[in-house]
Formats: sequence, C-alpha cells, structure tokens
Amino acid sequence: MSEKSEIVYSCYHEVSRKGENFVPQHTLSFQLSGSFALVDGKETYLANEGDFNLIRKNQLVKFIKYPPENGVFESLNIYMSEENLRNAANEFNFASEHFVGPKPLVPIKVNQLIKNFFTSLLTMVDSNSLDNKLLVNVKIKELILILLQSQPDLKNILFDFSEPHKIDLEAFMIQNYRYNVNLERFAYLTGRSLATFKRDFKKIFHTSPHKWILQKRLDEAHFLIKEKEKSPSDIYVDLGFEDLSHFSYTFKRHFGYSPTRINAFI
Repeated sequence: MSEKSEIVYSCYHEVSRKGENFVPQHTLSFQLSGSFALVDGKETYLANEGDFNLIRKNQLVKFIKYPPENGVFESLNIYMSEENLRNAANEFNFASEHFVGPKPLVPIKVNQLIKNFFTSLLTMVDSNSLDNKLLVNVKIKELILILLQSQPDLKNILFDFSEPHKIDLEAFMIQNYRYNVNLERFAYLTGRSLATFKRDFKKIFHTSPHKWILQKRLDEAHFLIKEKEKSPSDIYVDLGFEDLSHFSYTFKRHFGYSPTRINAFI
C-alpha cells in the first residue's frame, strides 16, 4: 500500500459530515468549489469557494462539507507534517517568536503567487503526481516560502513545536465530550499523561471518563429526541457515535427502550 500523500484532492457529490474530529497536524485547505463548516464547540467557521485557510493542529473540530447546487464539493488540502516544518525551520532559520491564541481556523489572503501555486497543484492532480513524495515535499517547501512572504506572522503558528500545556480539565471536557476520540487524545490535549488524566478526572467528576462521557452523550441524545424532536439519524454523529446502529443499541441498553420509542415510555 502506498504512503498517503501530504497533498490531497477531495471531491464529494453529497453533504458529508464525516470530518475528522482531531486535527493532528497543521492543514492548509483551499476551497475549489462548494463550502465547508468547521465547528469547534464554541463557534462555527465557514469557508466558501476560493477561500484559503490554515486549520491548526491539536484541535477537536467537526467538518460539514457542502457541494454547490447541482455540483460537487472540491478542495485541495496540504498536510504540514512536523518533519517538513522542522526541515524548513532549520534550512531557512525560521522560528516562532511568540504564542498565538488557539483560534482553530486562520484565513489566508489569496494573492497571485498563491493562485499560481494551486494552479500547479491542479496540474499535479490531473497528471496523477500527488504520490510523488519528493515532488510533494518540494511543493510544500515552496508553499511555506510563499506564505511567509505574504503573511510573515504565520511563522508563529507553523513553527510552534511546543506540546499542549496543562489546562482546566473540567471546562475542556464539558466543551468537548461529544468528540469521538480516545482517552489518550483527551489526555494529550489537556496536557496530561493518561494516568494523570484518569486520576484528575476521578477527583473532579467522581466517576470514570468512559462512564461520564457516555452518560453525557446519552442524556443529550434523550433531550434532543424528546424535547427538540430530532431524529436519531440527525444527531448520532454530532454526539460522537460512529454509526446509527451502535447509537441505537447503546441508547436502548441504557434507557431500556430504543430512541425511536421515547414517547411510548415517557
């Protein structure tokens, strides 16, 4: 199996809600057609055709991708591995000078150099050249230089190689329990080892992370279906369940009736 390219062309004919919950590396996304919404639990950010954005690493976010009417959703995404960024930092003496707040999506102004760059990437797509790792690495280096020429302050994001700091676990979990990520990821994002995360969690919530997260998701599901008249198929993804059948099984095991039978038992 060939290694996944760090430059990816995406195409969707229907609305997609299968966006990645955890962004492990900085991602540069150019919207060719259609639009997408990025939701981080606090705000919703929109990107439309022609927009270029930096999606920051170490974020828990949900994506909803919308094709245009009678058209297709198309985007080009460039995944900025730490290896490529460290190589560029060493080669060109780039360094982060100060910390920039954790806004998950950073708009990038599109100038002629950037337009020409993406024209060249589309040529690579047409010629099936995105699996050429050497060429892809050269293009990523080229893009880094273009970005820092037009927006020098981006170096404070791209070349910040620090690990997440220890943060307020209670506030973080209340905001992010809906995300379908494992406990190791939650621990990392709160600046803790897994053992410390579990110990701190127990002190705050007086139960295990697994039990608390499941209870919160199911209670919210029950509220949305009963009080807001949402259907199970509309909410299970947003509540962190991988598929509808697993959600329905877990809901019934917990409450004693299926989510489609709430009103018959209330």
